[in-house]
Amino acid sequence: MSGARPQVYEILDERFRTGRCHAGDSKLEVLHEGSRWAEGPLYVPAGRYLLWSDIPNDRLLRWDETTGAVGVFRSPAGHPNGNTLDNEGRLITCEQGNRRVTRTEHDGSVTVLADRFQGKRLNSPNDAAVRSDGSIWFSDPDFGITSDYEGNRAESEIGARNVYRVDPASGEVRLVADGFSGPNGLVFSLDERRLFVSDSRANHIRVFDVREDGTLSGGEIFAECKTGNFDNIRFDDQGRLWAAALDGGVHCYDPDGTLLGRLLIPDVVANIRFGGARRNRMFIAADTTLYSLVMSVTGAPALPTGAGPQAQ
Repeated sequence: MSGARPQVYEILDERFRTGRCHAGDSKLEVLHEGSRWAEGPLYVPAGRYLLWSDIPNDRLLRWDETTGAVGVFRSPAGHPNGNTLDNEGRLITCEQGNRRVTRTEHDGSVTVLADRFQGKRLNSPNDAAVRSDGSIWFSDPDFGITSDYEGNRAESEIGARNVYRVDPASGEVRLVADGFSGPNGLVFSLDERRLFVSDSRANHIRVFDVREDGTLSGGEIFAECKTGNFDNIRFDDQGRLWAAALDGGVHCYDPDGTLLGRLLIPDVVANIRFGGARRNRMFIAADTTLYSLVMSVTGAPALPTGAGPQAQ
C-alpha cells in the first residue's frame, strides 16, 4: 500500500483558502529531470512549448506541450538565466556567461540589446521584464562572474549590482535602481505603475513606483523571506505575488504584503512561470527538475490589455 501523498499547499492565512489559491492539482507533475541547475522557464503560447535554462550545462531546453518531448533549443547559449518575450513575441534572454541581454529575431538571428553600461561590461544579467512601451528592464547581479559554474569567473567592471532599463527607441542602457546585494527577479504590477525586485542576498522583495518618464522612486521592502532566499517573482490576475524561494517553496503574498501560503516543492525552487492555454499552469524550475502544477489560480497577462502579444 502506497504512503500518503505529499502535501502541496500550505495555508498560512484564510485568504489563501477563500481565494482558492490552494485548489487545483494535488500532485506535482514532473516534466523533465536531468538539468544541472534549472532556471528561467518561459511559456510560448504561439508554439505551445516551454523554454527553460540549464545554466551550468550552457543550454536552453524546450518542452513541447502537445507531445511532451524535450530537446535542446540552443547550445551553447551563453549560460542563460531568465527568459521572456517582448511585445512582438521575440525571445529575450539574460546570458550570464556572455554578460549581456539578447533578443532572438523571428529569423533566428541574435541581437545584442545590452552588454555595457557607461562603457563598462555588465556583470551577469539575471532576469528581464518588458513594459508595454517596449522598454526592457533587467537585473544585473554578479552570480555569473563569481565562479566558472554559472558563467565565467571575472572581476566586476561596474563594481555594483543594479537594475537597468533599455530604451526601446535609442537602445540606451540607463541605471534605474541601485543599492542591491543580489538583484534577481523583477516584475511589473498589473497596471505597470510599480516594479517589484527580489534581492536574493538580502532575502527581501523591494517595490518601486514607476514614473511617467520611466524613472523609479521608492524602493521600500514589500516582503521578507525568513526561511531562505527569494529568486524570481510573478503576479496572478488578482494581484497576488508569487515568489520562488530557495527554501523549497513558492510563496504567495497578498497585495498588502501578507504571506498567505506556500506551494511545497521537494527541491530548491529557482524560478516559476504561469503558462498553458488558460495561464493556470505553473511551471517550476527547481534544482535539476522541471515541475508543473495546474491550479485554480490564473497568471497575470505579461502586458496590460491591448498592449501586445501576451507571454506567460
